[in-house]
Amino acid sequence: MFSFFHNNMLYTMVEMQRQSLEPLRHLIKANKSLGKPLLTHNKIGRSILASYEMFDRVTRDYYKPEFGIKETLIDGKAVKIKEKTVLKKTFCNLLHFEKEGSHNLPKMLVVAPMSGHHSTLLRGTVEGLLPKFDVYITDWVNARDVAVDDGLFTFDDFVSYVIEFIQLTGKNTNVMAVCQPSVPVSAAVSLMSAEDSPYVPDSMILMGGPIDTRKNPTEVNDYAAMRNIVWFESNVITKVPVNYKGAGRSVYPGFTQLYGFMAMNLKTHMKAHWDLFNDLVKGDGENVASHKKFYNEYLSVMDLPAEFYLQTVNEVFKKHSLPLGKMVVHGKNVDMGKIKHTNLLCIEGEKDDISGRGQTKAAINLCSGLPDSKKKYHLQKGVGHYGIFNGKRYRDEIVPVIVDFVKKAAPKDAKPAKTEPPVKKESEVKKASPSSKAATTKNTEKAVNVVPIKKTDKVKSKAKKSSAKGKKAK
Repeated sequence: MFSFFHNNMLYTMVEMQRQSLEPLRHLIKANKSLGKPLLTHNKIGRSILASYEMFDRVTRDYYKPEFGIKETLIDGKAVKIKEKTVLKKTFCNLLHFEKEGSHNLPKMLVVAPMSGHHSTLLRGTVEGLLPKFDVYITDWVNARDVAVDDGLFTFDDFVSYVIEFIQLTGKNTNVMAVCQPSVPVSAAVSLMSAEDSPYVPDSMILMGGPIDTRKNPTEVNDYAAMRNIVWFESNVITKVPVNYKGAGRSVYPGFTQLYGFMAMNLKTHMKAHWDLFNDLVKGDGENVASHKKFYNEYLSVMDLPAEFYLQTVNEVFKKHSLPLGKMVVHGKNVDMGKIKHTNLLCIEGEKDDISGRGQTKAAINLCSGLPDSKKKYHLQKGVGHYGIFNGKRYRDEIVPVIVDFVKKAAPKDAKPAKTEPPVKKESEVKKASPSSKAATTKNTEKAVNVVPIKKTDKVKSKAKKSSAKGKKAK
């Protein structure tokens, strides 16, 4: 009975509760606006205003933030950045942070985690890379916004997306996997290497990823290991309610993930919000702004396709398929020993409580086909999971390691990066992809055709025209 309620009604009940509070939220916001001139002059008044603010933040829905990166510094000079969508897929968009002018920087494809937070959580990661790289990033779509008719999205499809993105960015690309995608990215590069693809990346950087979760298991690992897949399906999977485009789709909802994230450090989060209340009363604008900046991002979460989440839990955290050599993607065996030309850099944090020390480093031994000269391990002292890809030590200590590693990994005949990736015909992408057969399966989405034109921003206009024609036909 509980399973039926959870699978069919939980998301709907949560959404109904949120919407039922909307009138009260608007009333409180109005009171805050009207009362602000009168209540800011004494502590009691500021406490009332602070209470209004806290109620709003606790009950609101946090929408996806923007990257908002407008410029970077290259050789001490400010260079403007233009964020462009290179390719639109059903479950992911490929973004390019295009720089003004020509800078001949190596290409870096950042594969963001599909594990709850939006890719904008890696804003700091991108900002740290921009002065030294031509940066692309995967921008995963919230599953609640994908119609059921658009099909499923599995772990295998994730691997296929990565392969397609690598091919699209062209030769001499470097790929960086942050946390969760370390496994599917490793699988993608392994499959490409097994088929001698001309698009295998020059280097693969794995950061705090669960390559082998048997090593120094964390609380997150134990949580997955102690429960069977039926439990996960019955207790954390639910249906998207009717007020979203993806109504009826089975998902692992963002709010469930957020509760799990916060429960791991509940006292810390409670203290942070109590400090926010006191800072609002004191009028400490700097601390208030800092809190909002972090939590506006942290509290903004997305739903995951149920089939992807369940398969990831099963393959990565329970069966340990990759390190045991038993992973199969679209009917093909995944063997990291087949990687012979892609240099490997593994980065771990000394205090990481998500992916324990040694879990990412396990890739070093799995890539048995690579000589030691093509493999490097870096343990960053004094940082936890988040600090591996964000913050001062990331910028000052980790980015230089990445820059130096990529520089040494680059082939002598590597061509400078272009401002636009080479756009390929869909047939060419499928032909080069080791998972091309999967494009015809029921579980894969209907990809937007990549048309052979020079300017990639025309891909969007082409899709819009096709959409308009479709509406007229209807």
